[in-house]
Amino acid sequence: MTELQVQQTTAHSPNVQQMPFWLEKAISWGQTDTPHTRNDIALHLKRLRDFLQQLLSEISSVSSTTETLNRLPLLGQLLGRLCWNPHVTAEGASRGLLLQCLLALYSEHPSNAVERKANQWIQKVLCHLATDEEDGAAVGLMKHLGVPTKEYHLKVLKKMVTRIQESIGNSRCSVSSTNKGCSCGSIWTASEACVPLITCPEASPLIGALLQQRMTCIREGLSENFLDALHSAYSRCDLVLDEQAVVSLWYQSLPSLEEAVLNLLESATTAGSTPSKVEEQVSKSLLPKACAQHCSVFLVVNDIFRTVLKQTERNERVKNVFQTFTKCFFMELSRLQPQTSASLKAFFPQSPPSLLIPLFTMPSEMPQESLKNHLIWVSSSLQRLTEEEEDEEDSDSSNIRGNHKVFEAWFLLVQCGYWVQVLVQLLVTSSPEDCGPLLWLLTFYHHPTNRWHHRASQLVQAKAAWDHLYSLFSIVAHLLPADHLQSFISLLAPKPQQPSLAPSLTLNLLVNFATFGQLPQSISAEITQKVVHQSGLQDEAARVLSSLRLRLNDRGSFPNDRVQLRIEELHNTIKNKCKPDAPSQTDT
Repeated sequence: MTELQVQQTTAHSPNVQQMPFWLEKAISWGQTDTPHTRNDIALHLKRLRDFLQQLLSEISSVSSTTETLNRLPLLGQLLGRLCWNPHVTAEGASRGLLLQCLLALYSEHPSNAVERKANQWIQKVLCHLATDEEDGAAVGLMKHLGVPTKEYHLKVLKKMVTRIQESIGNSRCSVSSTNKGCSCGSIWTASEACVPLITCPEASPLIGALLQQRMTCIREGLSENFLDALHSAYSRCDLVLDEQAVVSLWYQSLPSLEEAVLNLLESATTAGSTPSKVEEQVSKSLLPKACAQHCSVFLVVNDIFRTVLKQTERNERVKNVFQTFTKCFFMELSRLQPQTSASLKAFFPQSPPSLLIPLFTMPSEMPQESLKNHLIWVSSSLQRLTEEEEDEEDSDSSNIRGNHKVFEAWFLLVQCGYWVQVLVQLLVTSSPEDCGPLLWLLTFYHHPTNRWHHRASQLVQAKAAWDHLYSLFSIVAHLLPADHLQSFISLLAPKPQQPSLAPSLTLNLLVNFATFGQLPQSISAEITQKVVHQSGLQDEAARVLSSLRLRLNDRGSFPNDRVQLRIEELHNTIKNKCKPDAPSQTDT
């Protein structure tokens, strides 16, 4: 080819100018298999794909293979070296572009010796590139050419994965000498080189080994590119990881952890989610296990919960998710060796220290006769905290520290919701003289912020609700006192421009009185049916009853057959006899 022809070809084909650069790269990549080489390949893969796309366009625009090779004399060498480099062909997009370039070069009717030789060479390369996962067009062409399917590529890929996995297994952080480099750098290099392999099933052992590699040095870790690619592939369900690998991914990738938490919240708070289904979802999510193993993961998850709770203060579904999560978290924590788990203070650094042990002590761990005094003490402690907050607000309106302290105490109470369930049950057997502290704690749980100083009014309404139920379930006569019943139902109706009581508070009292009260079962069911039907709160009442049943099941068995029979009767009553005349109202 004359100098003028070369200049003309170059003017119309920028690929000619880039070809020597990429051929030099392909030669250097094929000469050595080192971490530096693999890192260099990973860094250049995107540009290489762009170049191969340009090559494919140019090959497709030329009428014959002979003319293509005349224009691009280095093309065969370049494609051959790239196709035999497992670090390049392991990446799906690059392998696909190489395959398309080869197919575009293939001559269906070779007209000369150059094209016949090119066809033979292309058949050989196709044998090398082909795997069972190639697209139908490639498989069809290979059958037309009479080329058998080979497993060579997969064997090379597996061998490469094994080699890298062995190299990171031998890596140890050694920083005892300031003159020696840290070997954790090889972990970063291996993870960077693994980016193209993310979606290859054969690379799963390598990905798992990288994720679970213990990092003892802060200088180096896994590549951000590797973690981003892993998060993206896992989110698209293009990647299957074992449990411990998932936990390690969340520990090292904040976006992946945040997405998992938000997905759990979305699925667990959808309409129709029962407390038992929520518990199943939470336990299967692996998030409690990840939180138990890594305190930093728990702090992130808890911070997301904290933010959500501030925006949905009265959403009982959200509270139920938090309570269930905390229960599952402590179950996972109990399975760890004591020396491998952090202290309660480390997991809950913002919570009032004086409340940690009292609230995280399970009711089943205390004598039954001590439960009421225990809750009265918790109520008194929280009352003092709220009074201090109000005093600080009165003296300094810009001081938000007190408000933060009260919120954190309430957040802790929400997470330990089993104590709230116990106190509602205790209110059934309380007397008018000693129910005050428990009612205050129940009101605080449902109305923590005291917006516009309405807590006093809400406490009066809570006391009125308890008084009506106390009277209703203390009467032995079969005739229900209509005044108490209607007055109680009126507390469930929203009152414009007035501080209203959370319906869940009132329904919780009702369900517990109906379950643990001394009235005959038929009369308790009749009271429940009238209240739920007239208030239109069937779904909310069913959720409260389901939560109660789940808590009693957690003890291993119901307290007695009577309680179990009453819960079943109430369940049937709410489900079949309380169809509302209007759409249900639920806490928002």
